[in-house]
Amino acid sequence: MTTSIDATAGERARAAIYDEGITALKGAFSTTWADAMREDIETAFAEARSREGGAVGRGPRRWYVEIHPEQLRGFVELVSHPWVDAVATAVLGPDYRIVELGFDIPFPGAVNQPWHRDFPMPEVTRRAGRLDSLAFNLTAVDTTEEMGPFEIAPGTQFDDEPDFGHGMFPPKSHYERYNERAVRKYPQRGDISARSALTIHRGTKNHSQLSRPVLVLGVDAPDATNSDKHDLAVTKAYWEGLPEAVRRHLSCPIVDRLTPITQKHTIEGLVMGEA
Repeated sequence: MTTSIDATAGERARAAIYDEGITALKGAFSTTWADAMREDIETAFAEARSREGGAVGRGPRRWYVEIHPEQLRGFVELVSHPWVDAVATAVLGPDYRIVELGFDIPFPGAVNQPWHRDFPMPEVTRRAGRLDSLAFNLTAVDTTEEMGPFEIAPGTQFDDEPDFGHGMFPPKSHYERYNERAVRKYPQRGDISARSALTIHRGTKNHSQLSRPVLVLGVDAPDATNSDKHDLAVTKAYWEGLPEAVRRHLSCPIVDRLTPITQKHTIEGLVMGEA
């Protein structure tokens, strides 16, 4: 794991996110750590697909699953990483909150998603130009062109959306702008990125015979409300074993027994199914 982070890393990442909508750190974790993450993702996916509401479709042959921290062996290492903390602090403030842990998996046959953002623009962003959330992404595989890489349109995180479907999906008349700006990302195991989920993006067609799992860590500013859409929980025993530096950012229920999460992304899943 990369533990030596320059003192200005957070501010440089903040500048990149406000300018381009995304930034990244290569080699933040070892490939061994990333391989263990993939094992945990595959275990969680098999469980989620075995029950109703365990996984939500995000287009043909593409699913999203939300999980609890205890389902990811490397959770503490992830949220304790100095770059993650530095970026979250610089963008969202020292009292940022971890609100989401999940993963996307596009399988062979997944098609281009429509251009979209992950949720409607908050009023604080529209009126004050302040970003109040971040999505950290970690690939579980070494990404290649054939796998249908993530594609993002840098600098679109502040695009206003009076005509966006559900506040998230720009009309096709806007696509020329995003196609012109589009950049495909090819992260390798161990890399991590941070982006505003408002930056317009999409998954592309998976031409390969391999899946491309990607972990998602969602983080909010104290006044953001994305936690309303998620159901993170931890058991008492797990909570008691967490470092205080992790506890202070993890505001979720402490329970006797974990309940499998039923996914809530119904609108997104419905529209993605049209891709």
